[in-house]
Amino acid sequence: MLTAGIVFLFALLGIIVLFGLKRWELSHERVIAPALRHRGDIRALQVKDLALAARKDLAKLPPQIVLVGRVIIHEAALSFAALARLLERQAHRLADFVSHKRGFERRQTRSEFLKKVSEHKESSLK
Repeated sequence: MLTAGIVFLFALLGIIVLFGLKRWELSHERVIAPALRHRGDIRALQVKDLALAARKDLAKLPPQIVLVGRVIIHEAALSFAALARLLERQAHRLADFVSHKRGFERRQTRSEFLKKVSEHKESSLK
């Protein structure tokens, strides 16, 4: 923010100096550096022509930006999905590696209460 303020103040000071110089030239009926001023005018006209050409090119740009943006977002989504699949596989590998029950198989419970609850549940379903 400080940099922007400094640049603004320099630009404002430059504009004030140019207006002061123009007023001095008009009051003294004298032109300072006419050759430099002529070259500056030519350069300003070139910049104006470039700006008009850029405006025409920029008018064509939005559809291209939308297309390129869609492709970039699509590729990013596919890459994110591939990364998610890779992380899922690695998470399963890590869980199997740290688990002491590598080949987990469900066994019959040893609790009599749980056996009765499961038997009651199975009989009520039939």
